Amino acid sequence: MLQPGIDHPGTAAQFPSRETQRGTRQVQFSLTEDQEELRTQVLRLCERFDDAYWLARDRDAVFPHDFHAAMAEGGWLGIAMPEEYGGGGLGMMEATIMMRAVAESGACMTGASSIHMNIFGLNPVVVFGTQAQKRRFLPPLIAGREKACFGVTEPNAGLNTTELKTRAEKHRDRYVVSGQKIWISTAQVADRILLLARTTPLDQVKRKTDGLTLFYTALDRTKVEVRLIEKMGRHAVDSNMLFFDGLEIPEEDRIGEEGQGFRQILHGMNPERMLIAAEAVGIGHAALARASNYAKERVVFGRPIGRNQAIQHPLARCWANLEAAWLMTMKAAALYDAQKECGAEANAAKYLAGEAGFTAAETAVMTHGGMGYAQEYHVERYLRESFIPRIAPVSRELILSHLAERVLGLPKSY
Repeated sequence: MLQPGIDHPGTAAQFPSRETQRGTRQVQFSLTEDQEELRTQVLRLCERFDDAYWLARDRDAVFPHDFHAAMAEGGWLGIAMPEEYGGGGLGMMEATIMMRAVAESGACMTGASSIHMNIFGLNPVVVFGTQAQKRRFLPPLIAGREKACFGVTEPNAGLNTTELKTRAEKHRDRYVVSGQKIWISTAQVADRILLLARTTPLDQVKRKTDGLTLFYTALDRTKVEVRLIEKMGRHAVDSNMLFFDGLEIPEEDRIGEEGQGFRQILHGMNPERMLIAAEAVGIGHAALARASNYAKERVVFGRPIGRNQAIQHPLARCWANLEAAWLMTMKAAALYDAQKECGAEANAAKYLAGEAGFTAAETAVMTHGGMGYAQEYHVERYLRESFIPRIAPVSRELILSHLAERVLGLPKSY
């Protein structure tokens, strides 16, 4: 048989037949039996916390402690944490399946954000922490005895992380922190904070990414003012400004080497984008289900509105876009679990899912007409919460700039 080369291009016959490949293909477009069972179990747990529960939390703005406790009791908080510390030892694929199910149950971003930090936030501790730190920090978080928040973003730096101004100055065996953070979720209820601060001034480092150090430490409210930000949605999971005034962090709470925090924090960023994508897809499917059911039941001019293509086509388009976003999310998670480069895919998944989830929620409101504006139909809450995956943790525009530069090879625009 001719071998492929310059003179003789390859032919289809040289590749393994379908029968030879059967059972060896790695590309998956559907969930395995175990993954389906995982999804079923999570949805079954979430049935105890229905739309009425989440509407009540939206109104009273009280953290869903009982939902958090139920997820801890079921062993779900540590789904992607190492088994030796009480975690499930599963991958990012399983974590995205779980978080999509949580959001899809009607919990939306409120339910997802109440447990979100457990899935990705302490990954830098898993990767860079000492054995003593892992034994000290991971089991309480996995068991639900402690809650944590993620302290990176600052008022004047935004996504320009290398320009962080919060300082951690070394004094013998401890660091003293001063500065501000903003949009810090769950800080009202958190026991600890994963904090990124500058230990070497920016004008004294060779590279802007040097001189930032990562800590995981107690959130001492005598040294940290936690100020609530009133916001559009997700009222039960707080967002805050933090003001640090002399917070002392013992050296044993430093994660990894001093000055290497920027590289360490990257180990949590791609997983976070995947989880946000999964949650956006979940919101979109929750909205789509409610809109479809309403369209079948709502009769106007003697016929269900779901018979009209002006109703059908937008909903069908939403389903297609959500499925496309979910496939990209699965691809990103599969690459991450295989320890392969996944930055472009994780960002693309977050972008596609954020847009698809928002459009599905908006379409659901419009399908309900005037009733879509009423809280009792829940879709207005879905719409408010669907803005979060479009904005956080990185904007749509910065994702597109990243893809243009890193994938298409275009010059940097910022």
